[in-house]
Amino acid sequence: MHKFGMIALIGPPNAGKSTLMNTYLGQKVAIVSPKPQTTRNRISGILTTDEAQLIFLDTPGIHRLRGKMNRFLLESAWNALASSDAVVVLLDAALYCAKPNLLDKEIAPLVKPVSEAGRPVLVAVNKIDRIKEKDQLLPFMARLSELWPEAEFVPVSALRGKGTEELLERILEYTPEGPQMFPEDQISTLPMRFMASEIIREKLFYSLRQELPYSTAVEIEQWDETTREDMVMINAVIYTSRKSHKGMIIGKQGANLKAIGSQARQDIAELTGQKVHLELWVKVREGWTEDPGFLRAMGLGE
Repeated sequence: MHKFGMIALIGPPNAGKSTLMNTYLGQKVAIVSPKPQTTRNRISGILTTDEAQLIFLDTPGIHRLRGKMNRFLLESAWNALASSDAVVVLLDAALYCAKPNLLDKEIAPLVKPVSEAGRPVLVAVNKIDRIKEKDQLLPFMARLSELWPEAEFVPVSALRGKGTEELLERILEYTPEGPQMFPEDQISTLPMRFMASEIIREKLFYSLRQELPYSTAVEIEQWDETTREDMVMINAVIYTSRKSHKGMIIGKQGANLKAIGSQARQDIAELTGQKVHLELWVKVREGWTEDPGFLRAMGLGE
C-alpha cells in the first residue's frame, strides 16, 4: 500500500510553516526570516519515502491586513486548503502562552474556514522549546480544544525537530492511497527561476530593516544556461514601491546590493549545482502592491 497526498500548512504569520516543511525535506525550499509575512506564494515541497509521497503546501500567513496584495496572499492560502487531503494548522505556542489575549484575535480568521473545509485537521503546537513553564500550555491547549474539538493536537518544535516525527505519523494516517507522482529526487514543483527569486528576496528581508522588505519584489528577467556550459547567467530585478527606498537597497557605493548578491549567489549555486553569475538591478514601481496585474504576474494568489 502506497500513499500520496497534498498537505496544507496553514497558520498565522511567523508560526513556523516554512520551517516545518524545510525540516521534513532536509533542505531549504521555502525561505524563512524572523519577520512575519515572509511567504507570499504557495510554496510546494515534496517528501518521498518508501511508503508515501507527500506534497506540502506552505502558505502565506492568515491575517486581517487590508490591501490588494494581502488579499492575494489570503487567496493563495485558501486555495491550498481547498486542494488538500489534510490540513496542518501551525500555531506559535510560545507567543500565545506569553500573550494569551492574542489567541482568539489571531486564530479567529482560521477557525471557520478550516472547520468547514471538510478535511482532517492536525494542530501543530509549535515552538514549545521556547516555553520555560510548561504548565502555561494547559489553558492554551484547553482553548484550542474548544475551537477545534475534532482536531488532533501535537506539540512540536519545527526548528529543533522535536515532535515532528510523531506529527508526520499522524499526517500519514490521513493520507489517501495513491501512486508516486514525482521523481524521488524532486523536492518541489516550483521552477528553478522562482526558487532563485525567493532566495534573493530572503537576503533582502535580512538586510533591510522595519517595513522596507514588504515594499520589495524580485523578478528573474534572464536565466541563461547556454552561454557558458559551467555557469548559470542570471539577471534579476528588485522592485521597490518608493524612490526613497532605492538608495537604501543599493546602499553606500552599492555595498548593500553587492552583499545581497553575494549571499544569494552562494545559495543559488548550491540549489542549481552550478556556478552562478548574478546581476541585480533595482527599479522603482510605485504602487505595485495595489496593482492586480503586476501581483498576478509575480505569481501571488496562485
